[in-house]
Parts: sequence; C-alpha cells; structure tokens
Amino acid sequence: MSIFIVLCGIAVLVLLIGVIKLDTFLSFILVAIGLGLALGIPVSEISGAIKKGIGDMLGFLVIILGFGAMLGKLVADSGAAQRISDSLIKAFPNKYIQWAVVITGFIVGIPMFYSVGFVILLPLVFAVAASTRLPLLYIGLPMLAALSVTHGYLPPHPAPTALAQSFGADIGTTILYGLIVAIPAIILGGPVFGSTLKKYNPKPLASMMSSKRFEDHEMPSLANSILTALFPVILLAGASLLKLVFTEEGTLLYNIVNFVGDPVMAMVITILVAIFSLGLSRGMKMGEISKTFVEAIKGIAMILLIIAGSGALKEVFIQSGISTTIGDMLKDVAIEPLVLAWGIAAIIRICVGSATVAGLTSATIVAPLIVLTGANPNLMVLATGAGSLMFSHVNDTGFWLFKEYFNMTIKDTLKTWTVMETIVSVTGLVGVLIINQFV
Repeated sequence: MSIFIVLCGIAVLVLLIGVIKLDTFLSFILVAIGLGLALGIPVSEISGAIKKGIGDMLGFLVIILGFGAMLGKLVADSGAAQRISDSLIKAFPNKYIQWAVVITGFIVGIPMFYSVGFVILLPLVFAVAASTRLPLLYIGLPMLAALSVTHGYLPPHPAPTALAQSFGADIGTTILYGLIVAIPAIILGGPVFGSTLKKYNPKPLASMMSSKRFEDHEMPSLANSILTALFPVILLAGASLLKLVFTEEGTLLYNIVNFVGDPVMAMVITILVAIFSLGLSRGMKMGEISKTFVEAIKGIAMILLIIAGSGALKEVFIQSGISTTIGDMLKDVAIEPLVLAWGIAAIIRICVGSATVAGLTSATIVAPLIVLTGANPNLMVLATGAGSLMFSHVNDTGFWLFKEYFNMTIKDTLKTWTVMETIVSVTGLVGVLIINQFV
C-alpha cells in the first residue's frame, strides 16, 4: 500500500509541474506534505521533516551553487567566455570548425549555467555559420551537445552537485568519471550527429542574434580565461588524483590535498582567484564585481528553491521509512542499479520536462540502492544525470529555446534537438556501465 501511495505522489508531482504548470518548489512542498500525511508521519512532525530536508540539502549546496553562479557570470561579464570562443574559432580551419565550437561549449559550459551559456554562445554560432557559409545546425548542435552534457553530468551544475550530495558521492571523483563519459557523449551527439544535419538550413530571427561583443583589449587573455573557467575542475579533479599518491592520513601533504579537494574550499578558492584574475587585475572595481555576483545569485534563486523542495520530499521518504521499503523492493529487481537509476530519471524527464527535477526526484527513489546493492555512488550520479537528459520534447524549456532561436518547426526540432539529447543520454549510460566494469 505504501508503494502505491508513493507512486500516486510522484504522479501528482508530475501532474502539478507538467500539466497544471504550478511552481515547481511549491509542487514539491505540497507533495511532501501530502505524502507525509498519507505515509503516517504525525502532523506535528511533518513541518520539522520539511525544514530538516531543506536544511540538509541546502547547507552544502548553497556555497557550491552560489559560487558556481558567480564564477559563470564573471566569466561572461569579463569577456572571458568570448575570448575562449573567439580564440578557438580562429585556431580551427573551416574543416574542423565543429570541434572548435564543441571545445568552446565544453569549457564555457563547465562554470556557466545552461541557459546562460546558450544565450551567450548562440550569437557566436550564428556569426560563424554566416562567415564560413556552413549549415547552421552543423555548427550549432555540437556546441549545444557540449553545453547539455556539462549541465547534466558535471558539478558544479545544480543537478549533478545535488545528486552527489544525495548519493554521498565524492565530487572530485564524479568529475573525473564524468569527463570520461562526457567525451564520447559529446562527440556522438555533437559532431557525428551534427554532420547528418546539413540538409537543415533554418533562418534565425534577427531579434535573437543581438549580443554584447567585447573589443580585443577589453577581454582577458586566453590562458587567464581558460584557467579561471576551469579552476574548480582543476582543483577537484586534481585533488582526487593526488589522493591516490598521498594516501597517508595526517601528513602535511595529505591535509593540504584534502583541504583543497573539499568542494566548498575549492569553490571559495576559485571565486577568490576569479575576483583577482578576471576582475581586479583588469581594472574592475570591487563594486562592479559585487554587482555581477548579485545578478548571478538572482539567476539561481529558483533553482535553489527547487533543490530545497526535493530535499523536503527526500526527508519525508526517510522519516516515513518508505525509503527502506523502496530500497528493499528495488534491490530484488533483476536490473542493474545504474540502469534503474537512468531509467527512472528518463521516465520522469519525459513526463516533467525539467532535467533538474527529473534528476532530483529520481534520487529520492533510488538513493537507498547505493547502500543495499553497493552501487558506486559516483557512477549513480552520472547514470541519473544521463537519464535526466533523455528525450527532451515540448514540455522542456530547452526544447523551446532551441526551436525559437533557430526558428524551426516543432517537427524539425524533434528530429534534431530531441534526437541529440537522446543520443547524449544513452551514450552516457553506456559509458557509465563500461566504467563500472573497471572500478
């Protein structure tokens, strides 16, 4: 009976978000309250469960996501994103221009939220397509594939970071595995699939092509831009590798590596470096930098609330005991936990549209499997993240961003954008299963 109640709760969540279009945070809270009552949590304890779930989830993530948003905004506002893209475009001849935009999307996509990267880089894609006389989707889709993969797989993006928190994964190790999985996913979903789309020749609306362009002297150097944008990855992934060398706990080197490799410390160090390298050293005033940071935080406020709502739902599952029940039930299912996590996230993604909501909701369901089956938590993050990208269609804002910016029909958007998202999702699952054979 309790399993049926949970399924009804998830169905109501999908209905509220996907059909009624109720605010996602409010939907999570309402469903958490309803499930708490239905699963027998005393009325006097439901509020406490919701507050604990929100606090436990955000206590760690506010710093990671907050500083991640600040870094991404500073990378954009300082001209570093344009410097990276312009330099790579110049370095690659037309024959390999797809790879230039892929690398651009990947580097810029790591510190920058998906929608921001989309809006900033699309005008560049339009300009490159016009100057090279190459088909627009041939240029644009590889860049969007890179952005999508970083959004779904790699911290400090909201969903994978929250999943790492929920699953007890190590963020540095998750990034290392994520980079391995991301490369084939981007190649297949980007340049390989994009090469089949030369027959499409959409005409983007002129109103969609406006974007601020920096003069050369206004932008930081290429080395500065790339190192600052990738600094969190360098610290977290580098620390994970060094831990394989410095294994003796308590030594000075071990403590230093452990300190730098802590996600919170890594983001604090990164934002301090960025303030100097992209701001103060280039003549920006601290007031300007602070204004940039304020705007960045405004942009992630709703994302933080959505994550908070998922934390409330997760805590209701824990306090009602249903998490253990679900775990006991799923552990007997003859399906690899990684495949199960991917499949549940994919189903919710198709129903709800939001990759973030799909990943966070599925995490509340499959998290008990990690303890019960011994599944690798780092790979569970990636499998769930890959599932959350599956088959984007008309209920996904990314679908409409792509359709409107490229001025395409719904049918053609399904045949291009939706297929690309499906390719990177399935490839991600395959990559995770392969890594699982060796770790």
